[in-house]
Amino acid sequence: MDNTYYNPADLKKFGNISELQPEMGRKFFDYYGEVFKEGALTEREKALIALAVSHAVQCPYCIDAYTSDCLEKGADENQMMEAVHVAAAIKGGRCAGAWRADDEQDQGPDHVAHAYTC
Repeated sequence: MDNTYYNPADLKKFGNISELQPEMGRKFFDYYGEVFKEGALTEREKALIALAVSHAVQCPYCIDAYTSDCLEKGADENQMMEAVHVAAAIKGGRCAGAWRADDEQDQGPDHVAHAYTC
């Protein structure tokens, strides 16, 4: 196997984040569990949102975990791809719209367009 940052076997170690800070880990996992319980949104809908966000933040471990979670909760590949496209559209729109000319300022030779981080 190539030596890369992402190692799928490391996903199984996620539960170990409590080892050095057990109380903080417990609080995190309690919160995490509550967030993903069915409420106004179904567990399947929450898994699709999590998959889309995982792609937006480019977390390979999250993508791996929520791809499996979506499938386990009954989402199909078309729903998953549509959710990812929603995230891509938001992320891409933010990047594409990041440049703007300041129309209220003098557009002379010293004019600088404003760039915003994507």
